[in-house]
Amino acid sequence: MTQAITVEESRELDDKTINKIGIPSLVLMERAGLKIYENMLENHDLYLSNILILAGTGNNGGDGLVVARLLATHGYKVSILIVGNPDHASEDHQAQARICNYYQIPKVFMDADFNKFTTLVDALFGSGLSRNVGGDFATVIDKANASTAKIHAIDIPSGLNGDTGEVMGTAIKATSTSTVAYPKVGMLKDQAKPYTGKFYVDDIGIYRGTTFENE
Repeated sequence: MTQAITVEESRELDDKTINKIGIPSLVLMERAGLKIYENMLENHDLYLSNILILAGTGNNGGDGLVVARLLATHGYKVSILIVGNPDHASEDHQAQARICNYYQIPKVFMDADFNKFTTLVDALFGSGLSRNVGGDFATVIDKANASTAKIHAIDIPSGLNGDTGEVMGTAIKATSTSTVAYPKVGMLKDQAKPYTGKFYVDDIGIYRGTTFENE
């Protein structure tokens, strides 16, 4: 049986790993991005000839920007669509955005034709989504689902509730998902299966308590 965690447990494990154990959040983001990039290369259900990263302004979007840079620096054709207000982006997201700017990774806007892309990377929301999706985010999710592109989701398909597996208004229907550290309990529910697709569980250095730890 796959070990799974709740959204609250995920938040607590992140906080403990960063603030108590002392692994910097940017290091975890780099490790997540590298694993997700490797999952995408291994997954023959994805076509990687023209990739679009759909990035929110939180750390899930930051993971997506790491993936964008790894793809770009390894010769893949990749573009970025930032959804949400960049002025409100998390610190780590801003750091990754500066790196993407250094590499001059092209940006597109909301009016982009998603059918031009062979794979979309869903980095809009992480597992902590607590209210129904609306506005530009709902528009982008619906547009992604209606496109001919395959979709690879980061951590959890955006719009899916991490605890219940219910759709929060609308949700990404992913071909595949890279979930970070542990699957979220909602992803294992029957109603989540049409949205998660095939999923990978990525070890990035975040662990539940072990016998050798001093709690």
